[in-house]
Amino acid sequence: QVQLTESGGGLVQAGGSLRLSCAASGRTFSSYDMGWFRQAPGKEREFVAATSRITYYRYYADSVKGRFTISRDNAKNTVHLQMNSLKPEDTAVYYCAADPRGSGSVTTPDDYDYWGQGTQVTVSS
Repeated sequence: QVQLTESGGGLVQAGGSLRLSCAASGRTFSSYDMGWFRQAPGKEREFVAATSRITYYRYYADSVKGRFTISRDNAKNTVHLQMNSLKPEDTAVYYCAADPRGSGSVTTPDDYDYWGQGTQVTVSS
């Protein structure tokens, strides 16, 4: 069982920045695929960013590329999402997800086994 706890959400004006953090339990965090997803009201959950196990390659949705940066600290079992140049359309609940098995696509929600409770990000215009 992996527990994920997100923090760092809040209200920010357009153009501002926020940094989300996700703390994970487990003794083999370095072998997890870790991802960030978001869900806006009335919309499906969508991929934002991910960092893969082993190679730690980073993946981004086209909508956030160049503005968001995912990073991981294996010594602290944490993954961060630095969000810059925020836009009102970035408003959503952001979720951290973990796949300890590295079983599939890092961009697909169904391939993740564990999810955090979510943190609200609101960007005002």
